[in-house]
Amino acid sequence: MSEEPSVTPIAAPIAAPEPVAVPSAPGAGLSQAEPALSQVQRVVNTFIAPSKTFTDIRRSASWWMPFLLSLAFGMGFTMTAIHQIGYEKLADGVIAQSASLQNNIDAATPAQAAQIHAKVEAQFQYIVYSTPLVILIVGLLCSAVLLATVNFGLGGEAKFGQMLAVWFYGTLPLMLISLLAVIAIFAGLNPDNFNLQSPIGTNIGYYIPSDSPKWLKHLLDSADVFSIWSACLLTIGVSIVGKVKRGAAAAAVFGWWVVYVLLFKVALASLGG
Repeated sequence: MSEEPSVTPIAAPIAAPEPVAVPSAPGAGLSQAEPALSQVQRVVNTFIAPSKTFTDIRRSASWWMPFLLSLAFGMGFTMTAIHQIGYEKLADGVIAQSASLQNNIDAATPAQAAQIHAKVEAQFQYIVYSTPLVILIVGLLCSAVLLATVNFGLGGEAKFGQMLAVWFYGTLPLMLISLLAVIAIFAGLNPDNFNLQSPIGTNIGYYIPSDSPKWLKHLLDSADVFSIWSACLLTIGVSIVGKVKRGAAAAAVFGWWVVYVLLFKVALASLGG
């Protein structure tokens, strides 16, 4: 009886194990795509490559460097104006921009007018000490407004710390106004024509006649080159950090800017502020 030939079974191919996804740490993908920036690099890129700065804010929301720079330039401008222009001329400029103060002085006796002028001068003594707090409070409030607008109005995903960093980096061009004003003062700017709210000719309002309507003056003061630059930077930052479309971010930033100008500058000026 013949034996049947043995058949060697063919092993089925062994499937390769599926790769297991390992959760990455927050910001890991971003760090691999773009190298982390230092605070100094962030400041420089704000002026030459803003998208890099705002993209890096998604990795780290640190904002101390632009805050300190804004503080240093702001206080430097204030101290220069106080020591080079003087309290009396600064008070004259404030009174000239306020219809209500002008009316009070016109209706007052010489002694009362001197008291009003002295009170305005005394206010400048508190400006230097309150500057850090004012810059911080303005940053906190504006960041909160933009955060609420982006997250609840536009469906964004920003965090408060990130939006605060966007604010301080985005408004860095404003410190150039202080720098140019200091240069102008030391270059021999006429103290009689000095306006603390509009110290140099970077806005349209600087060039209109001094007897123009106050509301028009304040409106045109807002059309400032550096303010528009900052608004554009904030638009880029809000778009990148909040993960919303650029057009929607522009509507949020410029929309709130228009509200601020109309309510807090034009309206107050019209009411005699």
